Amino acid sequence: MAEYTPQVIEHYEHPRNPGALPNATGKGQAGGGSDVEILIQIQIRAEGDSITAACFRAFGCSASIASASVTTELLHGRSLRSALVLEAAEILDALHGLPSDKRHCAEYAASAARAAVQDHLGRSNLA
Repeated sequence: MAEYTPQVIEHYEHPRNPGALPNATGKGQAGGGSDVEILIQIQIRAEGDSITAACFRAFGCSASIASASVTTELLHGRSLRSALVLEAAEILDALHGLPSDKRHCAEYAASAARAAVQDHLGRSNLA
């Protein structure tokens, strides 16, 4: 069994910002496709250049849920420009790491977050 940090366990057992976000201005997802065991969806609401809210839906293992949960915390209050360059390494740092066979969950969460920002920019004609 994989060894999880207390931060991963906390975000898995008590996820932050799960569910749908009313009045979302951007939506993104990653996973699915060939990796049918993991799907992470991130929704954001942005005003001006700042993300004012973020939520997630995650289907998969505890690492995917924890990665998506911490990603919403990292997005809240962040500038759109900064969110566009969110990398898995920042998610891994916030979780104090994931086992090597679970690090792709952080990649999916970062990718879904960047896709949500791109969606927001496209809808706002800011891209």
